[in-house]
Amino acid sequence: MQLHVSPSDGVPIYQQVVNQIKYLVASGRLKQGEQLLPVRKLAEQLIVNPNTVARAYRELEAEGVVESRRGSGVFVSEGVSPLAKREQNKILNDRIDLLLAEAAHMNVDLEAVIKLVRQRSQQMR
Repeated sequence: MQLHVSPSDGVPIYQQVVNQIKYLVASGRLKQGEQLLPVRKLAEQLIVNPNTVARAYRELEAEGVVESRRGSGVFVSEGVSPLAKREQNKILNDRIDLLLAEAAHMNVDLEAVIKLVRQRSQQMR
């Protein structure tokens, strides 16, 4: 599990961790039942205070994304599919918003954007 945080991002570091783990779950890179790194290990990897990672894990647990198993660690929850779908939609909507804003700045109309998306989709298949 590779996460990256930026102190200058403007988003609290614990929230960056939460968002990235949600993305990994929603994208299927983290599977149901998969164990997350221990708090101390992830804190070392990110070069942050362990309390920051612990707070992120608590937030994820409160949202049902992960579950703590005493003595075993933190795992992706088994019943995470509704969240995953919501997160997928949120991520895609955020990216669509960026695409549409960029197109508007370049005076590209919606039909041209849709045509480009279809072309790229066909090329990726």
